[in-house]
Amino acid sequence: MNCRHCGTELTHVFADLGHCPPSNSMLSAAQLEEPEQHYPLKTYVCDNCWLVQIGEVKKAVEIFGEEYTYFSSYSTSWLDHARRYVEMMMARFDYSEDSLVMEAASNDGYLLQYFHQRGVPVLGIDPTANTARMAAGRGVRTLVDFFTTRLARELVADGQKADLLICNNVLAHVPDMNDFVGGMQLVLKPDGVATLEFPHLLNLVDDCQFDTIYHEHFSYLSLSTVARVFAAQGLTVFDVQELPTHGGSLRVFARHSADRSKPVTDAVRELLARERAAGMLTLEYYQDFQPRVETVRAEFLEFLLEQRRAGKKVVGYGAAAKGNTLLNYCGIQGTDLLPVVVDASPYKQGKYLPGSHIPVLSPEAIREEKPDFVVILPWNISAEVADNLSYIRTWGGQFVTAIPSLHIFSEAHASRARTAPVC
Repeated sequence: MNCRHCGTELTHVFADLGHCPPSNSMLSAAQLEEPEQHYPLKTYVCDNCWLVQIGEVKKAVEIFGEEYTYFSSYSTSWLDHARRYVEMMMARFDYSEDSLVMEAASNDGYLLQYFHQRGVPVLGIDPTANTARMAAGRGVRTLVDFFTTRLARELVADGQKADLLICNNVLAHVPDMNDFVGGMQLVLKPDGVATLEFPHLLNLVDDCQFDTIYHEHFSYLSLSTVARVFAAQGLTVFDVQELPTHGGSLRVFARHSADRSKPVTDAVRELLARERAAGMLTLEYYQDFQPRVETVRAEFLEFLLEQRRAGKKVVGYGAAAKGNTLLNYCGIQGTDLLPVVVDASPYKQGKYLPGSHIPVLSPEAIREEKPDFVVILPWNISAEVADNLSYIRTWGGQFVTAIPSLHIFSEAHASRARTAPVC
């Protein structure tokens, strides 16, 4: 097995989370009686380009099919994040009715709607038909397809090149990263800008965010690796911003390498130096991750067992992929330790979590059940969730997060979470 970027043979395991079903593959009641496919969830680190990556790749077309259960617009914090991004980009680059803004993996139009409202032409690209239908209802023209070099060539042949190409939380999702970035280079105008957001591998390691590892995430990225991947396709990273989203993300700004109008900022040089100083370009940095993961699992299981022995009620909040990774790695099956998970998305309510088969209900179930503890599985939005569910304090309820270590709290401001979208 070789690195998907540079071809180096992969021999160094980063994290082995056993065998799990795809984390966003929610189940219907009828599917509970059918066999459920599990895949290895083992990641490796390349000792040449330092790309951390899934070893066994489940086909993207099977993961991101016509119906997908993640809709970006159901997170208010993510909508606020998108709105602020559009305001910043409009002020910095002055897009107008003569511009074209494209977004790869545009989901339900959560972001492009704000450019559209300002009169800037937009084009969304997303492989999931149900999210594309919702985007169309917002006035966001959307192609139902994967963004690839092949599609980029078709767009260019049709006279569509981007002044701005947005790729938020998608680079990690593509099985062929070189093809994806090659498509970016083709579809971007000579003076165009591409921006990408992705969880920063530095934070994943430092905060033991192993639950962000799942089959839909083929790659786990540092700025050093991304800059190398881009350079191989004729693109240069000229700016970077550090964001609180997804437990700590990067927003990377890229341009054609031949475009000298956008000089490389000090922020890029400083972050590359910080990654090197942290040891991210050495194997030693990645080799103690697995024992820390096992400690988190032991703490979380002991908490659930202790509450069951004490006769306490525990429910989960958020049928998110990261929560499914945690539950499946912990070996939680059925409703013995966690009887129910609630979620705000109606597309998940009435279904069951993959692997654990825990039922998903509306958040109103919390008022009815009055649990002693609400485990916030998408810990990255725990501040938002704790604020929305602050009423559980009326009966003495408390919140729990498991990453990076077990944390029990009552007040929203006591949460250590970084506000970010559920994913």
